[in-house]
Amino acid sequence: MDLITGTYDCKVDAKGRLMMPAALKKQLSSILSDGFVLRRSVFQKCLELYPMGEWQVLMQKMNKLNKFKKKNNDFIRRFTAGAKVVDVDINGRLLIPKDLTVFANISKNIVVASAINIIEIWDKDLYEQAIDDAAIDFADLAEEVMGQDDDDNGIS
Repeated sequence: MDLITGTYDCKVDAKGRLMMPAALKKQLSSILSDGFVLRRSVFQKCLELYPMGEWQVLMQKMNKLNKFKKKNNDFIRRFTAGAKVVDVDINGRLLIPKDLTVFANISKNIVVASAINIIEIWDKDLYEQAIDDAAIDFADLAEEVMGQDDDDNGIS
């Protein structure tokens, strides 16, 4: 799958439906009919929308974990808890299930943001707060994560 790019301000209607931004629908056009998996984020109060192909790749990796180890079993259960298969309807809307809107504090104003090969769905205020909080030490983080020059993991 191609990488996903963009951050979009959107609204969710009273029924929890998100109208997918046109630019995002265009990027996902070849896989829209395959469906998606929507789940809670591990680290943030947001949702992660996985194209079905990306979800299947991740599940194949997780399926290699030894399920006779309690920590692996616990991880799988917690990671997949609340995950839902969702589709974009013919009008370009995605229904966010109620339990996931509650988890992510989603009300009306949201941000839909690309995260390389998945999409994050945030309450707008929580997104702005997360970006502001991250800005404080982003330069140090960028240097630590991407500034390596001794191997192929850094960009520099």
